[in-house]
Amino acid sequence: MSELAGRRVVVTGGYGFLGRHVVEVLAARGAVPVPIGRGQVDLRDVEATTRAIGANRPDDLVHCAATGGGIGFMRAHPGQACTDNLLLNTAAIEAARRLGVRRYVGVSSACAYPQDPGQPMTESTIEDGAPEPTNGPYGYAKRVMLVQGAAYHAEFGLDCGFVVPTNLYGPHDDFDPARSHVVPALVRRFEEARRRGDAEVVCWGTGRATRDLLHVRDAAEGIARLLEVGGGPAPVNLGSGVEHTVAAIAEAVARAVGFQGRLAWDTTRPDGMPRKVLDVRRARERLGWDARIGLDDGLAETVAWYRSSS
Repeated sequence: MSELAGRRVVVTGGYGFLGRHVVEVLAARGAVPVPIGRGQVDLRDVEATTRAIGANRPDDLVHCAATGGGIGFMRAHPGQACTDNLLLNTAAIEAARRLGVRRYVGVSSACAYPQDPGQPMTESTIEDGAPEPTNGPYGYAKRVMLVQGAAYHAEFGLDCGFVVPTNLYGPHDDFDPARSHVVPALVRRFEEARRRGDAEVVCWGTGRATRDLLHVRDAAEGIARLLEVGGGPAPVNLGSGVEHTVAAIAEAVARAVGFQGRLAWDTTRPDGMPRKVLDVRRARERLGWDARIGLDDGLAETVAWYRSSS
């Protein structure tokens, strides 16, 4: 039986893409997850957030709430992406401190890594340079989360941990073209093209950038494991450890939706970070965790969910 059995765990952003999967995984471990979202409280407000979380008498707190999106959103809203996340992260960790929760787990992002780190990216290099400019303000906010956690651990003794997930995908993702990341953007684009019978789909960038893709359910399992085992504020990467070019990802999505046409590339559009694959040795050693869902199976599930919900 999981040591989380019977524990009340508040999940900020618990109605969002990642948060709802965290809620499901925690419930499967016998915990009592309590989702809180922006529809209930302004999670950027320390006082309101503390009251809302405290009213649910939490034993633990998992902070998944974030403001973000794909390259298009990040380019259009750098100020919002930076400030919202700084406020969200501050409100959550301060609420955890004030309420004296047993353990706090925050969700950072691989966007916090510098633009040109060594590959695969190891947790010790996360502060070795500026993030990729397209999502730099968001990346800095997610990096500050790690600094803030270490500071709260040092000064207040807060038992906290942090995961650094790579690009997530899966059911309940955001398929809105204005906000979507690479996989949901491609799924929607190829599925709509298939339905129309288009001969060609145009994708952003050169296709040469690489990404490490992780199914959202695998990420949720990693978060639950960190909540179980703790171990301090040193960040833990969550990724598949497999590097795919964006071109290969696009081809895999095309196969998953059954699109038979050509793929073209709009090189006037940004690639984003040139390479991104995470070193997951710390997750294996500290959490006993590995990604389990392969890309083809994960994409098939994602496409099926998108079709059933659109």
